[in-house]
Amino acid sequence: MSATPTTCRASNVVVFGCVLVVIGACLGPSAFAQTSDSQAAEESANSWTTTTDLKSDDLLPERIPVRIIESHSQNGNRTLDKRSVEIRGTDGHFEPYQDVEKETLTLDASTVRITMRTFARDVNGKTALVQVTEEEKHILPGNNSNIVRVTYNPDVNGRLQAVQREIAQTKNISRDLEETNTTVMLTNINGDLAPAFKTHELRKRAANDTVETEKTTWLPDVNGKWQLTEIRRNIATEGAKDRGIEESVSRTNAEGRLGQISRVVSQETESTSGEKRSVVETYSIDVPGTTRDSSLHLVERTTSTESSSSTGKRATEQRVEQINPGDPASGLRVSVLVDGKLVPEPSGEQSTVIIEARDSNGHFGIVSVDTTKADRIPTVQIQQTPAEKP
Repeated sequence: MSATPTTCRASNVVVFGCVLVVIGACLGPSAFAQTSDSQAAEESANSWTTTTDLKSDDLLPERIPVRIIESHSQNGNRTLDKRSVEIRGTDGHFEPYQDVEKETLTLDASTVRITMRTFARDVNGKTALVQVTEEEKHILPGNNSNIVRVTYNPDVNGRLQAVQREIAQTKNISRDLEETNTTVMLTNINGDLAPAFKTHELRKRAANDTVETEKTTWLPDVNGKWQLTEIRRNIATEGAKDRGIEESVSRTNAEGRLGQISRVVSQETESTSGEKRSVVETYSIDVPGTTRDSSLHLVERTTSTESSSSTGKRATEQRVEQINPGDPASGLRVSVLVDGKLVPEPSGEQSTVIIEARDSNGHFGIVSVDTTKADRIPTVQIQQTPAEKP
């Protein structure tokens, strides 16, 4: 009698310092019988794991070192994404803190179901389910869609209770105009789900590759009557090598009058050599260190650059300028510097992001060093040799 073959997914080993992370899985004979060589190769190409270490220097001693492990796998019509957060304990070793699983299941050509489960550790260190979100999206005729999203939390007895329900309906009014109506329901004082706010969003495609979006938000008053509270307008223009976005937000004040409170203007460009540059400027009626004067003022500017080499290495730099609350009249000054490097490796890629910030004395110091290692998980396919006929 010949041995029953088993298909094993080779373990992926990620080493950081003295911590060893091993990720692996084994599939039984039934899974092997249903998986062809081409399917296995495709699943392997769509599987990956990343490990991110977050740590700081002495400037932020209260920041606990954190390790985040993320994985992605696909098998037929099912996709599974996992995110595990670990924190360093008093003994210096990393301990599980939170796990999030997102399962995406394509039921048919018009229906997708997404289930997200969040786990945490209780006082005894045992894994406990703390939240479940279920979403189902239906594609309707005319490329319209309907999404229902329900969030559940466990009660004192561990039974799941619905705490939020969101319904979003998208309709194509014309070739260049689309609208989405969303209603969000939350639990009231009686424990029942009741409408908490609703939004109406219009997206219009205009000339010169411009997309205009207007999103209006209403809240119910004490009598349950809907009142306008916010209007958010967005204009996005995209060219061959550049892209611009301008967004303004207006809200009602205590007298019920609508007024603009902020404006964000961003511009992205790409040079002939492939270097990318973006500038984001934020204007607000709230300026640190001053009182409101009903006018918009420039309060922050973020400049980012990204370049790539012929070997696949990528470098990013970011500079954040903000208002100094102690001297708001002096304008913007550099407050945060970010330096990122990404290096491709045979098994994946490794990136490092270093963040420097200005302290109260005006000096810059490293406050964060984030290291991410992404690895492809190879699949080892064991072929079964047909048994000889007796």
